[in-house]
This record gives sequence, C-alpha cells and structure tokens, in this order.
Amino acid sequence: MTPSQFAFSTAFALGLTGLALHRHHLLSALLCLEGMMLSLFIALSLWTLQANCTYFAVAPMILLAFSACEAGAGLSLLVATARTHGTDRLQSLNLLQC
Repeated sequence: MTPSQFAFSTAFALGLTGLALHRHHLLSALLCLEGMMLSLFIALSLWTLQANCTYFAVAPMILLAFSACEAGAGLSLLVATARTHGTDRLQSLNLLQC
C-alpha cells in the first residue's frame, strides 16, 4: 500500500469512526460525512491520474457534484431541525413523531 493510499484510507476510516462514535450533534455527523466524501474524491482523482484513463476522468466531478447536493440537503435538514426542535442534538429527534 502506497503512502497516499494509506493516507486516504485512514482519512476515510477516521470519518467513519467519527460518524459511528460521535453522534451527539447533527452538524458533527454532517462534517464526518463531508470528510469521507472528500477523501473519496481525492482518492478517485489520484486513481484516474495514475491509471491515465481519460474516459473515467469525469467521475471525480460527478462525485463532487453529488457531494455538494448531499451537503446542501444536510444543511437544509439541519436548519429545519434547529427551527422545529430548537437544537441539533440527535437524541432529541424522534423518528416516530412527524
């Protein structure tokens, strides 16, 4: 495993660990998801550069577009949650209530 692959897999694992263990606030969960998407984007970009395949070069841009859509949806859910519940703590959310 090259040092760059180790760095990106470690960054992804740290984001996944943060998402699994630190689920107190919705904002921290969203930041962990963004860290995971960023490590995937950089790894995919470096992979297409190292593989020297031009037909797959658009894949990192598609991943970045999906990441931006995910961030926008997450922030809108954060604002809606903060307005209705008054906090972004995940323990105060109940999925059975509408």
